[in-house]
Amino acid sequence: MKTKLNPTECITRLTLPEGRLRMVLDTDTYNEVDDQFALMYALASPERLQVEAIYAAPFTNDRSDGPADGMEKSYKEIIRLLETASQVSDKIQASSLPVLKGSTSYLPDANTYVPSDAAEDLVQRAMASSSSDPLYVAAIGAITNIASAILMQPEIIRRMVVVWLGGHALHWSHTREFNLHQDIAAAQVLFNSGVPLVHIPAMNVTSHLLTSVYELEACIGGKNAICDALVELFRDYHKDHFGWNKEIWDISAIAWLLNQDWVETVLVPSPILTQQSTWSFDQKRHLIRHAIGVDRNAIFRDMFQKLTEYYK
Repeated sequence: MKTKLNPTECITRLTLPEGRLRMVLDTDTYNEVDDQFALMYALASPERLQVEAIYAAPFTNDRSDGPADGMEKSYKEIIRLLETASQVSDKIQASSLPVLKGSTSYLPDANTYVPSDAAEDLVQRAMASSSSDPLYVAAIGAITNIASAILMQPEIIRRMVVVWLGGHALHWSHTREFNLHQDIAAAQVLFNSGVPLVHIPAMNVTSHLLTSVYELEACIGGKNAICDALVELFRDYHKDHFGWNKEIWDISAIAWLLNQDWVETVLVPSPILTQQSTWSFDQKRHLIRHAIGVDRNAIFRDMFQKLTEYYK
C-alpha cells in the first residue's frame, strides 16, 4: 500500500475544523446497547454532524451465530431505530438515509478485502471528498468494512479521517478488546495504512463512560418515545440493577467529532498490532491521535440534552 500522507498533512487532518462535518457511521448495532445511543446521539447533532450513511458491521458473540448473522441483525436494528425515530419526529426521514449491509465475514488476511455494499459505498463517498473537506468515518464495531474499503482503493486515506473505538490503551498488557480481536487482520490494515486515525481505546478510557438505569430514568426517562426506548433497551440488558453500572463505550467516537476537548488525545506513532493481540512500537511510524481520557460528565450532559430536546 504505497499511498501515504506526509507528517504535516496527517497532523492537519487530525485537528477538527469548525463547522459541520460530513460523516458516516459504521456500527455493530445489535451487539449490545451502546451503539443505539451513539446512533441517536449522532442524528440529534445536526448542527455539527451531517450523517450521510450508516453501515452495518459484523460481530460474533452470544447474540449472533457469526459475522454474517451479526451484520444482518445490526442492519435490521438500524432500520428499526430509524423507523421508530421517524415515527416520533419529522426531523428524521428513515427512507432518505442510506443504510448499507457490511461484510459477511472477517478479513482472511491483511491483504485481502471482503466486498460489501458498505465498503463500496465508503470508497465512493471518500473518493468524492477532498483533503480539504474529508469524510469522517465513525467506526464503533469491528473495523472490517473500513479496512476492506482501504484495500479496495488505498487513495481514500487522503480523503477521510477514521475515528475508531477499538483495542485497549497502549500501556495495557494485551488488546483483546471485542471490536479489535474479532478481526485482527482488519485492525492491522487500519494501523498500517497511514489513514488519519483517531484511536479511542476501551479499557482505561471509554471504560469511564458509565451510566445506570437510575441515572437514565432521572435524566431522559419520560421525555419522549426515543428516550423511553433507549432506557428500556438499557434496562433489559441486565436483570439486577442494584449497584449496577454499564459502559456506553460507543458514544465516545461521536463525542470527539462534536468537541475534541471532550476526548483528550495525544499524537503518537501508530502502534504495531501483533497476531497475539498485543501492542508493539516503532517511533518511526506515522502519527495518529490516541485517546487517553474522556470528560464523562460533559459527554453525558450533552447527549442527555440532545436526546430529550431533538426527538420531541
